[in-house]
Amino acid sequence: MRCGVLDIGSRTVHLKIADLFPGRPPEPVASWKQPVRLADATDRQGVIPRGAIRSLVGAVTASAAAASAHHVDRLIPFATSAVRDATNRDAVLDEIEAASGIRVGFMSGVEEARLTFRAVRGWLGWSAGRILLLDIGGGSLEIACGSGTDPALAISLPLGADRLTRHHLPDATPVKKRDVKALRRHVRATLGQGTAELRAQPAPLSCVATSRTFAQLARLAGTRQSGNGLPAAHSLSRKELLPWVSRLAVKTDRQRAKLRGISASRAHQCLAGAIVAEAAMEVMAVKRLTICPWALREGVLLDHLSRLEGEHSEFMTAPFMTAPRIANTAKSNISDTARGVASDLYELLERRK
Repeated sequence: MRCGVLDIGSRTVHLKIADLFPGRPPEPVASWKQPVRLADATDRQGVIPRGAIRSLVGAVTASAAAASAHHVDRLIPFATSAVRDATNRDAVLDEIEAASGIRVGFMSGVEEARLTFRAVRGWLGWSAGRILLLDIGGGSLEIACGSGTDPALAISLPLGADRLTRHHLPDATPVKKRDVKALRRHVRATLGQGTAELRAQPAPLSCVATSRTFAQLARLAGTRQSGNGLPAAHSLSRKELLPWVSRLAVKTDRQRAKLRGISASRAHQCLAGAIVAEAAMEVMAVKRLTICPWALREGVLLDHLSRLEGEHSEFMTAPFMTAPRIANTAKSNISDTARGVASDLYELLERRK
């Protein structure tokens, strides 16, 4: 079966297409993402404005067209915290469906944590033993632990890098020490209250992190390897990360974007991400994290693969779209805005073949 996962996140709409066969890992076919930056556009009252909704609708509709072009049998569309926590969430989802024909579901933060944990287990295997997972998104921080395919315990806290940047840090950079200290106190207080049950669990054999935030911090703070001079992007230690919090605070966004591993699009939020990562490692008594390249989208694919193999899963609540409906959506509901995006997308995908 060819399956497409449509992930509407805080910064991008990301379509990942893979072939699923029982007894084998997902085989990637194509991947495409369109920037929408919902978190940046959302106001302090949690309202996603008209312009951002139009951009989102265009990206979702173009993704449906791409799924049809790649003969996807089943499309799984879902939204994470940026849409889930918006005060006009229902109106946004209704507008997406009206324009594209796709009814997007959304999963709770706990569901995100469980499915991401499943991806980590799939990547590391059973030799990883008991796993502790940390995952920093745009709107939330997910933590999970366990020794099985699914975690024994999973939580979600409102400590995403985008959310904290918008609500706790000034728009202008550099950031003053008092603002950094205030955010650190807030993060540690939230972690202290929210992770008590997790901290009472048996010690993990493997401490793992996923997400673009952790991957970029690992490139930024990783120890250079002897011989090739490249940073250790596969792991991140708290000792290496700690001094970077103050270093990032005194830099402008432009200066941060010139640092190893920090992209221009994430330069503004990287300080908040570093504060959350360092505090979470401290509170959870983690000295070093292994960075896993598989995350939520792969977890959704593995969860669906388990369905094909006859294993029931209670965690995935986003609706499915079958191939005929995808095709009809692509043919009849592409808006003028989306047509241009879809045209660029097709050209890009063709070049990748």
